[in-house]
Amino acid sequence: MRLSALRQKLKLWILPLAMLGGVVFHDYMAYLQPLAPYLIFIMLLITFCKIRPSEFKVTSLSWSLLSLQVAGSLAVYLVLMPFDRDVATAAFICVFCPTATAAPVITGMLGGSVPRLATYSIISNMTVAVLAPVLFSLLGSHADFDFVDTTMRISVKVVPLIISPLLVALLLLRTVPRVHSAIAGRQGLSFYIWAVSLFIVVGNAVSYVVRHHENVALMIEIALVSLVVCVAQFIAGRKIGARCGDKIAGAQGLGQKNTVLAIWMALTFFHPVTSIGPAAYVAWQNIINSSQLYIKEKREQRGGRQRYN
Repeated sequence: MRLSALRQKLKLWILPLAMLGGVVFHDYMAYLQPLAPYLIFIMLLITFCKIRPSEFKVTSLSWSLLSLQVAGSLAVYLVLMPFDRDVATAAFICVFCPTATAAPVITGMLGGSVPRLATYSIISNMTVAVLAPVLFSLLGSHADFDFVDTTMRISVKVVPLIISPLLVALLLLRTVPRVHSAIAGRQGLSFYIWAVSLFIVVGNAVSYVVRHHENVALMIEIALVSLVVCVAQFIAGRKIGARCGDKIAGAQGLGQKNTVLAIWMALTFFHPVTSIGPAAYVAWQNIINSSQLYIKEKREQRGGRQRYN
């Protein structure tokens, strides 16, 4: 078997093995957690170097996804509130939470529009930073907080990680275009960096759930609701994206969430048990992402063999 063929076969199993490794070695994630922001920065820098400034445009896809993100989160909360407030709040956070900073990377791997998703990712995160204090107070947050202070605290957690790699990419384009072009030509590296990030993220999620197991029955209930919400958002985003010309960007924009921010918001402003929702969401969204990438790689390998024959 040639080296290239062996590499393609191994690539199919990298993401599942990364998730399994995170589960097995979750006790050691505290040592690797500081690497996560840097890995996301590198992935976004590689992805953003592929985008021209003129490609960043707010389209009907952005407005449609944003409307469902905000309205859907309130609708889910109102439906579940009569049954259990903590379950309702966990579901709310899983929908209201902004798009993951790594979502443009996965969108590019799946063949979707990176500029569209990158634009929406910025809008989604900025919207959450502005609306969170208002909605948290309406939902009866457990914490007393100042509107401006809370907005700034959330913004500090999400904006630099999105904006800084974009600014660096634009600076490289202006000052050293050869370096910019070289980075843009290394899109395949994002897949392997994502695998390492997945190992850390899943390991952290498992470690968190193991530490917080006060009410197992409620935790299972919240995790199952998180699964339903996750699948529903990927499906809804895909349908919206299909109407707007990019079902992949739509699905990833609405379904792939910034779960690190979501867990922080749940722990800071609501009952700690609600954080199980976004913690479980980490597993659900990454199982979906890994499955999508596996299917895509399988199809490409099958197509390559057919062309070769």
